[in-house]
Amino acid sequence: MAVLHNRVSQKELKELLLQETEFRKTISFYHYFPIADPQLFRDELYRNLNALNVFGRIYIAQEGINAQVSVPESKYDAFKDFLYSIEPLSGTRLNIAIDDDGKSFWVLKIKVREKIVADGISDSDFSMEKKGKYVTAEEFNALTVDPETIVVDMRNHYEYEIGHFESAIEIPSDTFREQLPMAADMLKDAAEKNIIMYCTGGIRCEKASAYMLHKGFKNVFHLEGGIIHYANEVKKKSLPNKFKGKNFVFDNRLGERITKEIIATCHQCGKVADTHVNCANEACHLLFIQCEACVDKFDKCCSIECREFIHLPVEQQKELRKGIDKGRNIFNKSKRLRPKMYDTKSGNII
Repeated sequence: MAVLHNRVSQKELKELLLQETEFRKTISFYHYFPIADPQLFRDELYRNLNALNVFGRIYIAQEGINAQVSVPESKYDAFKDFLYSIEPLSGTRLNIAIDDDGKSFWVLKIKVREKIVADGISDSDFSMEKKGKYVTAEEFNALTVDPETIVVDMRNHYEYEIGHFESAIEIPSDTFREQLPMAADMLKDAAEKNIIMYCTGGIRCEKASAYMLHKGFKNVFHLEGGIIHYANEVKKKSLPNKFKGKNFVFDNRLGERITKEIIATCHQCGKVADTHVNCANEACHLLFIQCEACVDKFDKCCSIECREFIHLPVEQQKELRKGIDKGRNIFNKSKRLRPKMYDTKSGNII
C-alpha cells in the first residue's frame, strides 16, 4: 500500500523547497458539503495531490473541506481538473494569493477533523443550508456607503491588528468559537440592520452568517471569497479598495500586502510595523509583531528571557525544552500572550 503521509524531516523538506526553480501558486479554497467517509476522502485526495507535487494544509470533516495549498505552475491545470472532477467541488472558487513568494508550504498535510472550522456550536437545529447572502466586491463597496451598514470582522485579534476594512468592528476574542456568541450579543440591538461579515477567504464568515440568521438576525451578508478574493477583484476591476493594511495568512508568509498603509505597531518598542514573526526560541515560538530594530535588539526573540535562552548551549536548551509543547503558539498571539513593551529609556521590559 502506498504511503499516505510524509516521512521526510521538516528541515530536509524546507531545503528541497528552496532548491526548486519552478514558481508555485498559493491557493486557498473551501466548500461546505456532506462527506460520508472523511478518512476515505482524505486518502484519495492525498494520493492525487501528492502525485501532482502539491504542498499545503488541508482539513477534511463531515461538513466539508478547508484547504490552503501550494501548486507548481506547470501542474495548476491538472490540479484544477482533478479538483473539479469531484462533483461537489466542481466550480469551487480558488482564491489566488495576492503577495506570493511561491514558498508558502513545503509539505502536504491532510487531516481529518471533527469540523473544518471549530465553532463550538452544539445546537442540533443549526444548519449551514441557511446562510447569509454573498456580496461581491462591488456590492460590498456600495452597501458600506450606508452608515447604517455594520461591517464585522470574523478573524482573530492578531489578524485584525495588521489590516481590516474601514469602520469594521472587531469581535475582541482569540478564537472563532468564542466570537460567534459574542458577535450575536454585541449586535443584538441591530437585528434589522444590514450586517456584512468577512474573513480571510470566506470560510469563517460564511458559517458566521448562518449562525447570525439562526439567532434571528434578518439582513446578514458575507463577503464572497473573503479579503483575498476582494483584493483580487478591486485590482482587476479598478474599484476603490476599502481594506487597509496587510492580510494575515496561515502559511509561511504570515501576511500579504494589500495596501501600503501600516496600521499596527511593534509589540516591543511601539514603532510602526506590521511584520509577524515567530519567536526564535523554540521553547516559546510565540507569534508577534516585531520591527527591524527589535529584530536586532532581541535576536528575533519576543523577550530578553527568550534571547538569553537561545544563547545557552544547544544541549542545555534541549534539556530545558523537554516536556514543553509550544507548537500551538505558531498562530497564537492573543492579547494575554503578546510580548510586553520595551522601555527604551530604562532599557527594561515593562
